[in-house]
Amino acid sequence: MMLPEPQSKTFTSIISEIETGQIKIPQFQRDFVWDIQKSAQLMDSIVKGYPIGTFIFWRTKERLRSVRNLGNITLPDPVEGEFVSFVLDGQQRLTSLFASLKGSQIQRESGKVDDYSEIYLDLTATEDDQIVTLEIVDKEPDSYIRLTDLLYGGFTLLAKFPERYLRLLEEYKRRIEAYNYSIVQIKEAPIDIATEIFTRINVGGKPLSVFEIMIAKTFDAEKDFDLSEKYKALIDELRPLDYETISDATILQTVSVILEKECQKKVILKLNKDQFIAIWDKAVDAIQRTVEYFKSFYRIPVSQLLPYNGLIIPFAYFFSKHPDKPTGDMQKRLQDFFWRVSLSGRYSSGLESKISQDIKRIDQILQNELPKYDWPINISEKFLIDNGWFSAGRSFIKAILCLYTFHKPESFNDGSLVNISNYWLKQANSKNYHHFFPRAYLKKKGEEEFYINHVLNITIVDDYLNKREIGALAPSKYMAKFKKVNAELDKTMGTHLIGNLDEFGVWSDDYEKFFEARAVAVCKELRKRTISQAIDDSQLMELPSEQEEANVDDE
Repeated sequence: MMLPEPQSKTFTSIISEIETGQIKIPQFQRDFVWDIQKSAQLMDSIVKGYPIGTFIFWRTKERLRSVRNLGNITLPDPVEGEFVSFVLDGQQRLTSLFASLKGSQIQRESGKVDDYSEIYLDLTATEDDQIVTLEIVDKEPDSYIRLTDLLYGGFTLLAKFPERYLRLLEEYKRRIEAYNYSIVQIKEAPIDIATEIFTRINVGGKPLSVFEIMIAKTFDAEKDFDLSEKYKALIDELRPLDYETISDATILQTVSVILEKECQKKVILKLNKDQFIAIWDKAVDAIQRTVEYFKSFYRIPVSQLLPYNGLIIPFAYFFSKHPDKPTGDMQKRLQDFFWRVSLSGRYSSGLESKISQDIKRIDQILQNELPKYDWPINISEKFLIDNGWFSAGRSFIKAILCLYTFHKPESFNDGSLVNISNYWLKQANSKNYHHFFPRAYLKKKGEEEFYINHVLNITIVDDYLNKREIGALAPSKYMAKFKKVNAELDKTMGTHLIGNLDEFGVWSDDYEKFFEARAVAVCKELRKRTISQAIDDSQLMELPSEQEEANVDDE
């Protein structure tokens, strides 16, 4: 990479390069937020010859998603194959400068329109006064001039002003046209270097995400490809399926593993633009197949219950290679993989490197081989009891909740399917989560909080059951009510992995009996879904802490 190169440009040069598409504002820059008063102050500094800071440009042949319109002016695309200068620092100043000198109209998000042709120079002002102004209400008509008229009005227009102002008009016009703008060019740096420079310059702001960089990098007007719009369209398609919480980082990582079998940040940033665009539809199809498979085969109704967003990545890779649903041993091995990742806390740290390792395992499954795993899972009743503290954000707990939803939990009172919502499942006190032995009831009995707020005491129910029908009643009391109105209560409870109500201690309000019986039922279901390997019995297993899982970085 070449060293930064200091330069200076005049007003004429900068305006010309913007108008011809040689200077562009990349889309990852924030919106133009300076108001017209601040822009007038900038022009006042230029007229007085004050320094206005340095612009930093990134000179490259890369083509990024960039600002296409500035108010009422359409900015052209740069000539293909030629260098273009993207603004890394000074976007607010440069946009103010261009809008002021061209007399643009800028529409704000509020709907308000700022008319930059209404910027004037006060010909009666001294050097100590504000020369460039917006206020002309009480001024004589020949004592001020529009900035755009000064620059483009021509001799005839300027000659109409009183003779005492003519030399001043010439001087102001000369100052603006001769002003040297300080510029530092970063030449031909890779995009990750350029965006790192941008991030460091804007230390007070939020660092650019990989997704924001890739939006800029993959934009292609001719191919009608805008990653930001493509992602929004995908999420809109997933929303009716209740899988709209899949992150943009996960989508990028999926595309990357399909192309390169790796998804580290550095790999994503080096993805070939044309290959990225070409593979996009295939990747979207694979993601949609993955979601359909999660919903239909694993019966995970909403994305919020997925133990990890990252599970989308290896499964979408699988479906990009194998468009049909897996069957037989392949299906069993893929299911084994799902539960090993979910129960072990595997993607709670080092997601990118672990995905790269797991893609090799998916390749083995695609070849009808059983992968070897170098991490253990423990599906014993004791491990479940010791690690079942209920927190809706823990992958281990989400895995057990996925097991509960697989059985399509029914409403206690009428056997109808429970409605499960992404919105409700965002927090542990969700309307869908119900402590079968109510917390208040168990507290009165002196039960320890760990065993009260345990996943084995959680059932998934409709909102109103919690509020109106159950409250703090003993299970024998509120279940007796449901038995009167639901003739198939035993079948209904089976959908919650709660078997014979006598054997589960429900009618006797025996929490210890219930707790142990449900642990046996849950672990029996987990054994059906996993393939035993020697590593499970020979190594200890420790789940990530709740704090570690809270810090999982999807970026």
